[in-house]
Amino acid sequence: MAGFTLFPPQTGVKLTLQRGAAMIAAMRSRVACAASVAAALAGFVAMAACNEGLQPTAAPTSCPPGFVGICGTATFRGTLPDSTQGLFIVAYATFPESLRALLTFRPLPPPAAPQPPPGDSTVFYAVPLPNGRYEWVLAVWQKQGTLKPDFSNADSLFREAGFYKDAGDTTSHGSGIVVVNGTGTDSIDFVIDFGNMHRICTYFPPCP
Repeated sequence: MAGFTLFPPQTGVKLTLQRGAAMIAAMRSRVACAASVAAALAGFVAMAACNEGLQPTAAPTSCPPGFVGICGTATFRGTLPDSTQGLFIVAYATFPESLRALLTFRPLPPPAAPQPPPGDSTVFYAVPLPNGRYEWVLAVWQKQGTLKPDFSNADSLFREAGFYKDAGDTTSHGSGIVVVNGTGTDSIDFVIDFGNMHRICTYFPPCP
């Protein structure tokens, strides 16, 4: 507030204290001043509380404005293995029919998925994707190691840890069709279960 001060300027009138009253008057003045300051502080705290200025920021529940891709919640179950090298959420325009087709996921490179806190929990995620139709949205767990050029060790390094599917779906990989069209697609929710991950050979049998 412009020009505001706790001590307004003196006027031209000069006040003279009576003898014997100087200490009492000064004490009353200090008490009044302290009361004024306390009231001002109380008002400031009340205003801050009304404006929720000290409240924690709420976790997001939908895609941010201007975002293009998919958003949702990932519910973690179990414990993240100590041998983890990475955890990613990716999407395929068509369900991959071969090991080589596993490289057709988007986005490339994939951003790391949110790291799960200890115990079962649910976190919000957002994955940028170009416009299009996607047939398979899943979480991929990667074990520590190096993928060989011929993909011969892919089954030992990667696991499907969970995927999005429509309610009532009974297929092996879900029928959760997702469409991205210039904006964020919300509510792509699924479970990432570290105690029930699937080998790649589950989808490309036989398993060695």
